[in-house]
Amino acid sequence: MGSVSLKIGDGTARFRRATLCSSAVNILMLFSVLTTNLFALYAFTSSPSPKDEQHLLQHTQKNISLISEQVSLILREIDSSQKKLAQMEKDLLGYQTIDLSRPNTPNELKTFLQHHTLPLGKDSRTGITEMVASVGHSCEKSADLLSQYMNYKVSGPCPDDWSLAQRLILRGCEPLPRRRCFAKTLPKVGLATFPLSLWKNVSAKSVTWSGLGCKNFECLSSKKLSKECVACFDLSNGAEKQRFVKARSKNDFVVDDVLALGGGGMRVGFDIGGGSAGTFAATMAERNVTVITNTLNIDAPYSEFIAARGLFPLFLSLDHRFPFYDNVFDLVHAASGLDVGVKPDKFEFLMFDIDRILRPGGLFWLDNFHCANEERKKDLTRLIERFGYKKLKWVVAVDAASGSSKFEVYLSAVLQKPVRV
Repeated sequence: MGSVSLKIGDGTARFRRATLCSSAVNILMLFSVLTTNLFALYAFTSSPSPKDEQHLLQHTQKNISLISEQVSLILREIDSSQKKLAQMEKDLLGYQTIDLSRPNTPNELKTFLQHHTLPLGKDSRTGITEMVASVGHSCEKSADLLSQYMNYKVSGPCPDDWSLAQRLILRGCEPLPRRRCFAKTLPKVGLATFPLSLWKNVSAKSVTWSGLGCKNFECLSSKKLSKECVACFDLSNGAEKQRFVKARSKNDFVVDDVLALGGGGMRVGFDIGGGSAGTFAATMAERNVTVITNTLNIDAPYSEFIAARGLFPLFLSLDHRFPFYDNVFDLVHAASGLDVGVKPDKFEFLMFDIDRILRPGGLFWLDNFHCANEERKKDLTRLIERFGYKKLKWVVAVDAASGSSKFEVYLSAVLQKPVRV
């Protein structure tokens, strides 16, 4: 039904009023007008004799009654069609609403999830008719925890509940709703300037320890948090600095060799899992390669520790689609933290998302990936071969599992993404 143009800056924003709903309404209204006109034509073109006036009056009243019923039916059809088409449009746009009628639902959650209709109708460029809050669909399954998370005083201090937020993220409630409160702050004491910060120990007073078993880095250093993090928070002993520089086994590749395989085109990278507490990113930073580290605070303050080293932590679960555009990274590094469970379909979705963000000619470095058995290694190999990557390095090691007669399989590989036409 036309459009409205607004001159904004140096471009024109065009919003079309026509939608699926309005098109259906137009058709129904046209049908209504035609029907009404036909009845009126019939009523006023007939020429009854005086003897038939009484009969004509009754006939006219009957026609008016029929027209009224017809119009009522059309109006009901219009209302029903509008509701159905509106739901179809929501389904096409790919969002659903969270049930806000639950008892004890915080007002802040209702306010954040409120839809905001565009003032000029449907945007012809994006296809949307309203602005919708970006909240993970699985939040509906954790409504009680979500209500607890959104229960706070507006413009007041946020509850110290980062661990609650992480629980929601691990349950698939991602992204979380925004909040209108002030996050707890800590003085970041003893921060060194870059690049000295890469290998200087971080003060325990500059990170949050709430919700964690350990309350200092000495406690963390005494624990094996993961295969990638054995005393990884102790930067003073020199072991971390040598980790990706000097090979400890045949499965370990050194960064200089991998970068050479890239032909000098390595500038930006993505480290998945972040189990090394930023050591991989720090090693690459010394070689002028910027690396974003994906991590969660599982049993340790990984995010704050990585940031204190002057590096970029990305607080994100592996169930979330990577928030990057296609073909932007020169290098993607992943270790055993890449494993998201035994379901093949879930792992395939993750691998395809890695392929999406890696540029053609870029390198996928699979670093000591743990395969539970030989069959698991074969499944992973078949999946990798589907992508058509060039195998620049490929090493498989079989080690005896500690305290068991079973053997564990570790795969390390450097793969180059092909150009697909």
